[in-house]
Amino acid sequence: MKIIDIHGHYTTAPNGLQVFRDAQVAALKNKTAAPSGKPTISDDEIRESLEGAQLKLQRERGTDLTIFSPRASFMAHHIGNFETSSTWASICNELIYRVTQLYPDNFVGGCMLPQSPGVKPETCLPELERCIKEYGFVGLNLNPDPSGGHWKEPPLTDRWWYPIYEKMVELDVPAMVHVSTSCNACFHTTGAHYLNADTTAFMQFIEGDLFKDFPTLKFVIPHGGGAAPYHWGRFRGLAQALKRPLLQDHVLNNVFFDTCVYHQPGIDLLTKVVPIDNILFASEMVGAVRGIDPETGFNFDDTKRYVEATQNLSAADRYKVFEGNARRVFPKLDALLKAREKNNA
Repeated sequence: MKIIDIHGHYTTAPNGLQVFRDAQVAALKNKTAAPSGKPTISDDEIRESLEGAQLKLQRERGTDLTIFSPRASFMAHHIGNFETSSTWASICNELIYRVTQLYPDNFVGGCMLPQSPGVKPETCLPELERCIKEYGFVGLNLNPDPSGGHWKEPPLTDRWWYPIYEKMVELDVPAMVHVSTSCNACFHTTGAHYLNADTTAFMQFIEGDLFKDFPTLKFVIPHGGGAAPYHWGRFRGLAQALKRPLLQDHVLNNVFFDTCVYHQPGIDLLTKVVPIDNILFASEMVGAVRGIDPETGFNFDDTKRYVEATQNLSAADRYKVFEGNARRVFPKLDALLKAREKNNA
């Protein structure tokens, strides 16, 4: 059994990336020419940034492969305009591609999109297509709120988003619904905005009929689905009151949750409430919560321990959570692994 972590971000990227972003933002502020080219980052710098962090933790925790994407809070789609986001997304995605080339057994790519508030989603399609077809990425991050906590875009079920969904279906890739930095002082980025967005996305899917139009479309809602598992009865009741079909028929063929939940009772709840076929292993290591839990002596984000320890999973269930469900939800990942297995046979 492979341990596939579907949720990783390049939070330890070399400093050159930050330097370029600072110059880009300064140019916007000062109304001067944006920096040209891209940051100079060597392969050795990439190796150094990973060897003592994500790769070290993969070895220590016994995980095999991570779907790796640009740092979520760095996406910052609210900064500048589409041109700003296009340049930034291209640079960040290319860096992820370089990681996957240096460590093909450890990382596969997931891309960010060059979203910008109020800009039509179809502007993102060339970058998405490039990442999937040229870089061999297996999925994407879709920000339902490019404004950064002010929610200016239509719900995810609105036809506004359909060009992206049509391309996702064509390319056969799922999207992780993942917001970026909060610009709203009411919402802490990782403690509130992320979890608010997870919960909001799930309710939007319940309210709409998106999957009638796109029956094969797939989304992963990260961070355990926000409030969804804890309030499963509320969502079931609301679906009933809104004359929506049962959750298992209405959304659960298309919507999945990851295990970025950072204590044992949370994983126990998730695996008890949400159908096992809808849970994918993830840790978001070196992410939002990096400390050691004083109650256990282990890192909060060492989620593999919680999945292994829960009493709610059989051996067959654990296979699904750790590997099987990821291969089903990410078809291009499954094809990649099958090709490797064939070559190694």
